[in-house]
Amino acid sequence: MTQTLTIRRPDDWHLHLRDGAMLQAVLPQTAAHFARAIIMPNLVPPVVTGSDATAYRERIMAALPEGMDFTPLMTLYLTEDTDPEDVAAAHASGLVTAVKLYPSGATTNSASGVKDFSRVARVFEKMAEIGLTLCTHGEVTDANVDIFDREAVFIDRVLDPIRRDHPDLRVVMEHITTADAVDYVKASEKNLAATITTHHLVINRNHILAGGIRPHYYCLPVAKRETHRLALRAAATSGDPRFFLGTDSAPHTDANKLLPCGCAGCFTATNTLSILAEVFEQEGALDRLEGFTSLYGPAYYGLPVNEETITLTRTPPSYPDHIDTGDGPVTVFDPQMPLHWSVAG
Repeated sequence: MTQTLTIRRPDDWHLHLRDGAMLQAVLPQTAAHFARAIIMPNLVPPVVTGSDATAYRERIMAALPEGMDFTPLMTLYLTEDTDPEDVAAAHASGLVTAVKLYPSGATTNSASGVKDFSRVARVFEKMAEIGLTLCTHGEVTDANVDIFDREAVFIDRVLDPIRRDHPDLRVVMEHITTADAVDYVKASEKNLAATITTHHLVINRNHILAGGIRPHYYCLPVAKRETHRLALRAAATSGDPRFFLGTDSAPHTDANKLLPCGCAGCFTATNTLSILAEVFEQEGALDRLEGFTSLYGPAYYGLPVNEETITLTRTPPSYPDHIDTGDGPVTVFDPQMPLHWSVAG
């Protein structure tokens, strides 16, 4: 039985850091293990322009504790007023790694997202021309579409038409939750990949609803049936380089999670690597963990892999049940299973 596992230092290809006191508290949780992360732009107000991204990056770096090594990979929030030339300039400067598409109303702070996709066609054309990746929150928000069907409908109504109209556009389907999305990625010949979160490998919709509502497992896209969870686990552990880690670690204070209309998100930055090691070992794929966490994401984004390594040891870890922030406590995701792997040192 393997007792230690050394892998290239991982990256997180979908991360929420928030701002202010929350940023100060959660950033060290990611920087302790991850070298880089794609930073989500859905602040209030959102990170729309290159100057917005510059200012946000400066705030992130100012919040990074001394002695920690971490690189934020910035994104722009796509709106119907996004200027293609501003996007191109931000990319050319090395500031921006991707543009994020939120359908209006799909998730936290997404009111500024896109309603009419024809109005962003010029942005897609410019992104395809310069090789800039589009990251998608893959859900429609039509009131007549069941929340458990929103990802599959998004693929048919929104994503597939965009990719047909812009075949050279590089796309990452973020935080996929369905077998439909897995199959769509597998059927694609080029320019498509997907991130999978830690929590969607662990929970299905029963964890949220069975035996009482559990707000700390409520996320968007919402967890689906067990058949979909198993499809995600198979994809993540398959060694297919089109699937890689994006935790979608999304901190909210407990007070905001427990409201009558509570916030969506699971905070997994603290214990993700221990959980993933457990999942991959359960699937007999511990040797493929490095690819999922450390190799496939850089390859898709055209970035070098990290030279540093981290080591996991077969030692039961100890994690807090919450972290304290200046805004209030944030509950750490509970995988509801014993964990046997710790990050050394």
